[in-house]
Amino acid sequence: MGNCNNELAEDKIFLGGTCNNSVWRDELMPMLQVKYFNPVVEDWTPECQEEEYKQKEDICRIHFYCITKEMTGVFSIAEVIDSVHNKEKITYLHVIPEGFDERQLKSLKAVVDLVKRRGGIAYIDDDILRSARILNYAHAKYSPKQA
Repeated sequence: MGNCNNELAEDKIFLGGTCNNSVWRDELMPMLQVKYFNPVVEDWTPECQEEEYKQKEDICRIHFYCITKEMTGVFSIAEVIDSVHNKEKITYLHVIPEGFDERQLKSLKAVVDLVKRRGGIAYIDDDILRSARILNYAHAKYSPKQA
């Protein structure tokens, strides 16, 4: 689980997307070679909500969203679209297709296409390892160089 009191860093990856007991974060985080902010906590408080907003807006330049079949609401989709329209952010969307029906996948493909048209990187793929590789590379490429 996350900690809403994460240390501040010059640059991190924001891990947004499906919650609801999805396991993609548990699979992805050990593969990341970069700092990240995981907004998932056991006890969601107003302080944690504030910290998530600060991390998303002020600290994490790279935003990664993973959408899985455990998604029950649509706020994560709204966050992806908000992020990709912020040209100070680099936005990635990974849709894991397993468990979605044909109509849902058609709609999610339209979201993927929209994110791409707006300058983000988006794809539908079963393999979370692909995202780990992309995020590790992106962080190395786009992070400010340490002196």
